[in-house]
Amino acid sequence: MVPLNFRKMGEGKPLLILHGLFGSLDNWVTLGRRWSEDYAVYLLDLRNHGKSPHTDSHTIEDMVDDLVGFIHDHNLDQPVLLGHSMGGKVVMEMALSHPELVGGVIIVDISPRAYERGHDYIFEGIRSLDMDQISSRQEIEEILSQSIKNLSEVLFMSKNINRSSSGFSWKINVDVLERDYENIIAPIDSGRTYQGPALLIKGELSRYVKPVDGTLLEEYFPKIKHITIQGAGHWVHADRPDEFEHVVRHFMEDL
Repeated sequence: MVPLNFRKMGEGKPLLILHGLFGSLDNWVTLGRRWSEDYAVYLLDLRNHGKSPHTDSHTIEDMVDDLVGFIHDHNLDQPVLLGHSMGGKVVMEMALSHPELVGGVIIVDISPRAYERGHDYIFEGIRSLDMDQISSRQEIEEILSQSIKNLSEVLFMSKNINRSSSGFSWKINVDVLERDYENIIAPIDSGRTYQGPALLIKGELSRYVKPVDGTLLEEYFPKIKHITIQGAGHWVHADRPDEFEHVVRHFMEDL
């Protein structure tokens, strides 16, 4: 277990937000600020991301242990957990293995099934950078774009870079994330259920959640509801923030 970097906004029922692979709490500040008008919102950096500690392991179980520690350390009473992509897998495992600590789950565009490798081109882009030779953020983005063809992904990855008087460095723990990648995309163990309130939010244009995944999720979360946000891809909260905010708020109000 490691102590997680976090940012708290607002008061009320706790809502914990977990980002996806290569993300950070910074991705959620705008929406977190909106929800903080009515709730105590905790934005978390998962281990090996953002300003949280780098460790020698990165598994879903590791991140669940960190989350259990966070809930205990901050005396949170059954917080609602919202997780996007990798963060969604952490939320699922947390609810299934520690249901007594969880007041509800919001799973954003991810399924408990196994996934094929899908980020090798990003690791390739990362490995193509020699941080000791980089002179500007523009140069970083130009080099990344040779492997990462989507501009928004290039800009997203460039936010994972620190700049100091000694030069540039990655905020993410590249070596461990690449080594333990297979664990991140492995399936969530079946045969368990979480009987509390649950919500799946998927993007209409995303390929991460297929029709069959809805049935699969119901095996783990019998009370789960499904919401598809039109015109959104995998980054549902970034593509359609107003609709996303409304859906989450409605779920929280019904608890």
